[in-house]
Amino acid sequence: MSQVPINQSTELIQADGYWVGRFQAMASPCEILLETEDSALAKRLLQIAADEAWRIEAKFSRYRKDNIVHQINTSKGKAVSVDEETAGLLDYAQRCCELSEGRFDITSGVLREVWRFDGSDNIPDIPQVKQVLARVGWDKLYWQQPNLQLQDGMEIDLGGIGKEYAVDRTVLLLQEALQEALQQEPDTNFVVNFGGDIYVTGPRKGDEPWVIALDDPRASGVLSSGQIQLRRGGVATSGDARRFLVKDGVRYSHILDPTTGWPVADAPHSVTVIAGNCMEAGMLATFAMLQGKQAKIFLEEQGVPFWTI
Repeated sequence: MSQVPINQSTELIQADGYWVGRFQAMASPCEILLETEDSALAKRLLQIAADEAWRIEAKFSRYRKDNIVHQINTSKGKAVSVDEETAGLLDYAQRCCELSEGRFDITSGVLREVWRFDGSDNIPDIPQVKQVLARVGWDKLYWQQPNLQLQDGMEIDLGGIGKEYAVDRTVLLLQEALQEALQQEPDTNFVVNFGGDIYVTGPRKGDEPWVIALDDPRASGVLSSGQIQLRRGGVATSGDARRFLVKDGVRYSHILDPTTGWPVADAPHSVTVIAGNCMEAGMLATFAMLQGKQAKIFLEEQGVPFWTI
């Protein structure tokens, strides 16, 4: 998630028969797509989406010094009582850690102290990694709602689930706001897209799918030939397009295995998954990356549509 200050401005335009609302949040371009003739409704929904994304970013960004994450990360071994929303995310993070056999761990962010994925060849040595790894591990903290207690020097980072959570939360708020409008326009559906984490509530008018182009991780910003035609569901992508190291011809992905402290070997450059909602899609995409060369086998076992590059 991005560093403050947050640019709280929005843009609303018409394109190809629908409204496109845009803003920046969580270090990503964000947008909503909505088919309606009502420009006032489109503007209202855009503001609701932007406000929710900015709220979640402000509350859970690890870069801020005025939120619950900062309070937890500077607690110096003392227990912190958290609110219901934060507790829900911690419960989800715990489930992800358990399901991934410890490979998905929100305490692993401290590994950035030795791993800086800036495209250089600066690989940390084994003792450096081991020293930081001693402060990583869900099993080292105490969590019993509403109290969270970290060992001194540990931190949490909710960036791995925050954007997908923001998408799903925004969808719920927009659906609530659309209830009255749906009485006049029963076929109105929309798309929420926060930096490639996407939820589609239903097909376009005429039962047409929304078309989503896949980014090529080998040339970030260049669209690949792959396209997704989606009528409903969540989409999320995990990959190493922008953050990596290269030394002696070996590429080191920023996807770290918190059980070893080292990048996952032989993982795809990119995994895109379709699931019932954005958080589920994000979880499966990340889990697949953490499986390394077994990513495709893992996703085939889950029985979900997916693309790997």
